[in-house]
Amino acid sequence: MSKKITVGLALGSGAARGWAHIGIIQRLHQLGIQPDIVCGTSIGALVGAAYTAGNIDKLESWVRQLDKLQTARYFSINSSFKGFVNKERLRTFLDEHVVATETMIEDMDKPFASVATDLHTGREIWNTSGSMMDAVWSSISLPGLFPAIKHHNRWLIDGGLVNPVPVSLCRALGADVVIAVNLNSDIIGKHLQLDNAIKQSDAQSSDAPAGITGRISNMIADYTTNLFTKKSTEDTAPDLLDAIAASINITQDRITRSRMAGDPPEITLSPRLSSIGLLEFYRAKEAIEEGTASVDRHKRDFKYCLGVDLDD
Repeated sequence: MSKKITVGLALGSGAARGWAHIGIIQRLHQLGIQPDIVCGTSIGALVGAAYTAGNIDKLESWVRQLDKLQTARYFSINSSFKGFVNKERLRTFLDEHVVATETMIEDMDKPFASVATDLHTGREIWNTSGSMMDAVWSSISLPGLFPAIKHHNRWLIDGGLVNPVPVSLCRALGADVVIAVNLNSDIIGKHLQLDNAIKQSDAQSSDAPAGITGRISNMIADYTTNLFTKKSTEDTAPDLLDAIAASINITQDRITRSRMAGDPPEITLSPRLSSIGLLEFYRAKEAIEEGTASVDRHKRDFKYCLGVDLDD
């Protein structure tokens, strides 16, 4: 009797582009492919946790109704400068639509793990046990947007800084075949989009809060409500969030190429998501549909690696 192939699903980082993971998971299920191991980095950890906890349909229903204004409500800033994300609102979202606060990784029917980065040492941290909520939170703590979280006595930040597509973690947990999802394969040079409205509002904000905190608060509000509705010329310097986004894209692309060259997955899905910006979480419908399409583009890979004929 032949040994059953253990399939691992490595869900990569990519902020708003991560809603594509939902379409990928649902399409795999439609085709009879149910991963035995689920690992995620950043937004991949969030979607992977929702899937492992049985909440993927609930998450999809919620993200599909997101609009620009609702997205903006998740961002705020205070004088501590620890992050732009509204922590309490985000925690409520995670508890209601991803995984309940009290859920433990050990309670899941299949292995789940997330990747985070130790802020002090730069080491890659694998969250394979304990609080599932903390495992997700530590993995999504993108510097500049999310505050670091203390987990197992270490300050942790976004896992995308060290392992954007956690193929190696899937292998360590016993996967024979790894399906990797790289959300950043086509984004270098395409994401940098500039918003004239931000600069115009800065010049016209006679009634705006004073000081650097007020100016950054206005920028966050403009960024998340207008979300690239106006583009500047190529000669205009990028603003803070555009520069952060482009820097993250470059870093994660280079790290992903290096890590996947050293430990290549059997199947790599690369949704075409370059048009979706870092914080454009309200574009879930586009991302989910492209995730579904990315599975269908790899029919030969699935047939070769898993013996699954996807011509349905």
